[in-house]
Amino acid sequence: MPSFAYTARETTTGREIRSMVEAKNEQSAIAALLNRNLLVVSIQEKIPKKGKTQGGRVLLADLVVFTRQLATMIDAGISLVQALQALAEQTPNKIMRDVIRDVCTRVEGGESFSEALQKHPRTFNRLYYSMISAGEKGGLLAEIMARLATYLENTERLRKKVKTALMYPTAVTVVAIVITTFLLVKVIPTFKDVYSGFDAALPGPTQILMNISDAVRDYLILFIFAGGAGIWGWLYFIKTKAGLEFWDARRIKLPIFGPIAHKICLARFTRTLASLVRSGVPILEVLQIVSQTVDNVVMEKAIKKAATDIERGEGISAALSKNPIFPSMIIRMLSAGEQTGNIDNMLERVSNFLDEEIDTSLSGLMSLIEPLLIVFLGVVIGGMVICMFLPIFNLANIVNGGH
Repeated sequence: MPSFAYTARETTTGREIRSMVEAKNEQSAIAALLNRNLLVVSIQEKIPKKGKTQGGRVLLADLVVFTRQLATMIDAGISLVQALQALAEQTPNKIMRDVIRDVCTRVEGGESFSEALQKHPRTFNRLYYSMISAGEKGGLLAEIMARLATYLENTERLRKKVKTALMYPTAVTVVAIVITTFLLVKVIPTFKDVYSGFDAALPGPTQILMNISDAVRDYLILFIFAGGAGIWGWLYFIKTKAGLEFWDARRIKLPIFGPIAHKICLARFTRTLASLVRSGVPILEVLQIVSQTVDNVVMEKAIKKAATDIERGEGISAALSKNPIFPSMIIRMLSAGEQTGNIDNMLERVSNFLDEEIDTSLSGLMSLIEPLLIVFLGVVIGGMVICMFLPIFNLANIVNGGH
């Protein structure tokens, strides 16, 4: 359906509004705006650029702030339209501001809040608008918004912890590569010129380092190109269906990092499942949504297979227990929740426990990585320095031509 950009004024307050409206033609758009008590000042059909979609991606942090503020305002008794208008005026992110304005316009036009959110799938995922839809149907929109805000805050907090844990080793590794390249390209050739004047055989480690330096100097551009091509090829490969399945199956089995990655996926699974079950979303729809949010193809397939078994009449714990990717602790907690009718609370406890485990693992990893990186830098840089000074330790023999 065509979209029309319009400028209009409210007949009651005279406030100017600039937004978008969808209609079959311009006359229908004007009629729809008049029904909202809006006096059209100007209207023009908006022709979308090829390959572009309305809205856009926003940072999770911006979405967290929007959700928490909207939940607070609705809980305080402010109408949804007024809350959206206020948030649109104070949101600094342009993409988010445009999305909120469009959602507000659609809600004013008679669409439900969840239907308006679905028009922006790049900003609001299926989990988001499914929980909102459940809240609208149950008359618990403020409560559901608060739960959704808490869920997004926990997700953002976990993501920041992982990024912080990876930042230090990544920075040190980059610095090590830069320093090593500088030594090989600039410093070692100077020593080579000095030693070549002695016309004597160099120690084996020194000669090997000299050869490596020559190779790096002669083919530096080729090495950079090959490294960039290798990184690009790997990133392209893991974006394919086969590559993503290959990587997801192995990253949760890596030493040290594998258990942490596995726990992160399980924490996301249990937290999302608990939020949706508590919001009243049907269990089969819950599993379909959760399978798209765990960020692991192997776990996604296991959840979809479990959904098929549940549809045939099996319990949640029994269906999930068929796949070893779900540990026995989660299965037993789910089983206890099914027996007591308290699945959401059980899952929330599991997600909190997993969050604590992830925190502990990341803290331990950071404590371990720091000395390991220091040792790594010492071995690499120190080894190169020792190799260069080995001939000096035998300087008398070198000066005498090896005699």
